[in-house]
Amino acid sequence: MKTEAIAYEVAGGAFEGHLVYDDAHAGPRPLLLVAPNWAGVTPRSIELAGELAARGYTAFLADMHGLDRRPTGKENPMEFLAPLIADPRATRARVNAALNVMTEAAVARKVGNAKLRAAIGYCFGGSNVLDLARSGADVAAVVSMHGNLKTRLEAKKGEVKAAVLVVHGADDPVAPKGDRDALEAEMRAAEADWTILAFGGVFHGFTDPMSNRPPSSRFSSRATRYGYGLADTFIADAFAGKL
Repeated sequence: MKTEAIAYEVAGGAFEGHLVYDDAHAGPRPLLLVAPNWAGVTPRSIELAGELAARGYTAFLADMHGLDRRPTGKENPMEFLAPLIADPRATRARVNAALNVMTEAAVARKVGNAKLRAAIGYCFGGSNVLDLARSGADVAAVVSMHGNLKTRLEAKKGEVKAAVLVVHGADDPVAPKGDRDALEAEMRAAEADWTILAFGGVFHGFTDPMSNRPPSSRFSSRATRYGYGLADTFIADAFAGKL
């Protein structure tokens, strides 16, 4: 598996994502944009992008913070998230820029199929990929894993091109049932293609083996296994409509 740091700019700011692909595989693969949790680009999130690439994709880990404002993981997350939450247009510009950079870099290296693009996000990254869909980006599917679901800028009717999958813990206190209900109402009003799967007894951060802070977050091997299985099938079905 090969990992390349890719530098790019958004609104004059310096960013750096990571393109991860199997360099032993001949020909282009489907593209998967990976939006990490609030901690952003870390050794663990780069490793996660590699794990996703191993599932049959060329993956790109998005940088949502920029090189001059990267968390160490010990701060209050809201120190970094509050400005992005308050400015959804700027946040959407960043995730769309990452999508474009992924596409250009992968096509240039002949390792990605620009017609087959999807995105997956975790926690805050879940909101990033939902915002990608809300913005009308031309992606086949987006998958939110235990994501933040609220928005200050709802999708407009007919503008969501992506199929939307939300894989969630029913007992997630970060994005409780009221947030899921609001997202459902938003997706219905937008006439989007959407699916929400909620696991009973599952909390926030369930795909992270290091997550063990009940009643806030806790790893669940069952939800992780089923969630990824559904995500792969969901994305494959969305790609089938693009061929």
